Amino acid sequence: MKSELVVDAKSNDISIALIEDGRLVSLQKEARDEAYTVGSIYSAKVRKLMPGLNAAFMNVGYDKDAFLHYLDLGSQFKTFANYVNLAITDPKKLPLISKITPEADLTKNGAITDVVEAGMPLLVQIAKEPISSKGPRLTTEISFTGRYLVLKPFCDKVSISAKIKSPEEKMRLKLLLGSIKPKNFGVIVRTSAEGKRVDELNHELKTLVKYWEETIAKAQQAEMPSLIYEEDNRVLSVIRDLFTPDFENIYLNDYELYRQISNYVSLIAPDKKDIVKYYDKDEPIFDHFNITRQIKSSFGKIVSFKSGAYIIIEHTEALHVIDVNSGNRTKKDSNQETNALEVNLRAADEIARQLRLRDIGGIIVVDFIDMAQSEHRQALYDHMKEIMSNDRARHNILPLSKFGLMQITRQRVRPALDILTTEKCPSCEGHGEVQSSLLFTDKLKDVIEFVISEKDIDKFTIYVHPFVDAYLKKGILSIYRKWKMSYKANFKIRSDQSLAYLEYKVFDKNRKEISLKEDSSEEQNNTKKK
Repeated sequence: MKSELVVDAKSNDISIALIEDGRLVSLQKEARDEAYTVGSIYSAKVRKLMPGLNAAFMNVGYDKDAFLHYLDLGSQFKTFANYVNLAITDPKKLPLISKITPEADLTKNGAITDVVEAGMPLLVQIAKEPISSKGPRLTTEISFTGRYLVLKPFCDKVSISAKIKSPEEKMRLKLLLGSIKPKNFGVIVRTSAEGKRVDELNHELKTLVKYWEETIAKAQQAEMPSLIYEEDNRVLSVIRDLFTPDFENIYLNDYELYRQISNYVSLIAPDKKDIVKYYDKDEPIFDHFNITRQIKSSFGKIVSFKSGAYIIIEHTEALHVIDVNSGNRTKKDSNQETNALEVNLRAADEIARQLRLRDIGGIIVVDFIDMAQSEHRQALYDHMKEIMSNDRARHNILPLSKFGLMQITRQRVRPALDILTTEKCPSCEGHGEVQSSLLFTDKLKDVIEFVISEKDIDKFTIYVHPFVDAYLKKGILSIYRKWKMSYKANFKIRSDQSLAYLEYKVFDKNRKEISLKEDSSEEQNNTKKK
């Protein structure tokens, strides 16, 4: 299987697309200033206790209080809370975990009021991002994730990934990490650590311990609430989690990101450093790799997948519902049962892809086409388990019920990715009255004059819808050629499939979007005068 990662870095957000054999299977979109991402650590105080929920609410700076349940305190909470209090009480001295005497573990059926009180200072880590109207979910089981290891302060045990099958390798890693890890630190050995040398593992372990010490030092000086630890950038963390020797290419259109990722890959897999490539063409990177078209066809309410068959995806606050339909599918085989099985199997493939692509979590109910034979129902269940085995998110699949429904639960740590595939008219803003399309070329001409004269920029690129691009460049003496001859500026017009029909964007030579606000306000004034 050919795996490629394509990163589209824009001024406001970063989109990361994973492609397998040319097909989009995962898409993550992160705002540049995104707050409350999973793994970030905050220094904060308990605002109030909720005994009925066996939980506490904490203010970490979000508009909604963050939620900390008793079961998310961790079994070593008493030791952890004493350490945090000791560190904050004396900000000039960094307490050593190795010298802390562990206290008794918490019981699973305890009450939060017995161990937590209002105003209590804690270090908390985001376990789930804010979803819908809910604030972030927190945990005090702090962890630092690396390429090969996960460091867990106060845990003091070594756990090995279940995906490492060799008993000899499991024993080697357990003995190795047990001998080099500091006292009162726990370690989870990730699958990627299989076969790695002691110097590689020891180097990463020391790096993660350093992250912990820097976090505590920052917490000692910070006011509450405040962010005291976050990963360098989202792209690095995604590549750290997804990277495998099967990766053939990683494309990035931002040079600074390219440099960071290139250095990272050179460090963890020197033989694969050449797969990181900088994309510097004028054509949008997602258009070049046919990702924009796949996004448009994959994120709608209705998703077609083969021979007229399709699925309908609906979302509610509590669950996601997927309905499978055969549509106008025709087949020579007149056996309805066989046709139903084939449609269901192909639908299962698409559903597994959609769950990864949209990062759908929580409860998913799938209404497959009814099948009478029990062996067909079992075959569908086995097939769904097999194709979902590649999904990194924790999940559980139940066999089909007597009503033909399959229930799936999937780990939910962030809101499902919902991309609007319909386009609102940029001329009328969806009100129903559109300016004459014949005048759009005049508008673009005004934009060119504005950028050249008012912004004093003579090298820029205008991105327009592919249809508009084709119209402007039609013929030998095209409109585009006339404009180039008239203004004598070094500007280009390029197509962008992600834009609506009469939408446009302007970027300078450094790929930074040029603000046209003055132009827009002037246009609004002219409109009012009319």
